[in-house]
Amino acid sequence: MIYGIRSGEKGIRVVITGKGGVGKTTLAALISHLFAREGKRVLAIDGDPQQNLAVALGIPKSKAESIVTVSEQYGCSCERTVKGDNGSPGGFFMLNPDDVDRISIPAGNNIRLLVMGGAKEAGGCLCPEYSLLAAILRHMNILEDEVIILDTPAGLEHFGRSVAEGFTCAVVITDRSYNAISVARKSAALAHHLGIENVVLAINRADGETRNINVCGREGGVAEFSQTIVIPFEPEASRIEPEVIPLVNSNSAFIKSIEILVAAISGRCESWSPPVR
Repeated sequence: MIYGIRSGEKGIRVVITGKGGVGKTTLAALISHLFAREGKRVLAIDGDPQQNLAVALGIPKSKAESIVTVSEQYGCSCERTVKGDNGSPGGFFMLNPDDVDRISIPAGNNIRLLVMGGAKEAGGCLCPEYSLLAAILRHMNILEDEVIILDTPAGLEHFGRSVAEGFTCAVVITDRSYNAISVARKSAALAHHLGIENVVLAINRADGETRNINVCGREGGVAEFSQTIVIPFEPEASRIEPEVIPLVNSNSAFIKSIEILVAAISGRCESWSPPVR
């Protein structure tokens, strides 16, 4: 991959967001593998302090537990960042072309993984980690055949700290619950506020009656979202969880929906929902 100061980039930057427990990490891993299968070079970023993306991508648990995170490598003293008045990392980050390859690890064909790290305890402050990650992303150039996929923790803090600023697409994952839908709509509003035009709603674990109508209160679609993709419930995903590799090459309606989601991220398709049984 080629990295440096951002200028005239043509690659894809997608942030995966939504309420906790709706399947963000599983879908982030599947999207990573499907883009890689298309021949794209993927940088998957685990921005969740729970750090589950590595295992979902197929990295053995023993190896995943030994990954040195970005925050550990930089010590969050961020020696190459200009610190703000409060001592937190500032906006200027000197990123050498080989830095991202050095701080990431292979995670499959055409996939590298970068793990943010940070506080895992409830209520732990991730301010330094978010500032460091935002600085790295802000000064990373990607080419037309490259994709950045950012898996985020539950909630909306990554939007408030502008970690996703400059991204080309936001995939907002939800289920049919009121709380998940509420977070989805707030996520969409914040994504638009950051200038992300392609905001895709993915309704995960849908039953046979779920269509892309009335899910968030608008017949035929949802005003906040450019497209709606309905992803049917897949029992096999629960059985093999957290790893997703056995699913990637299947011909199920579940994988078909993820393929359509990948096309939606790339701007190549319209809304799709599985056939009603």
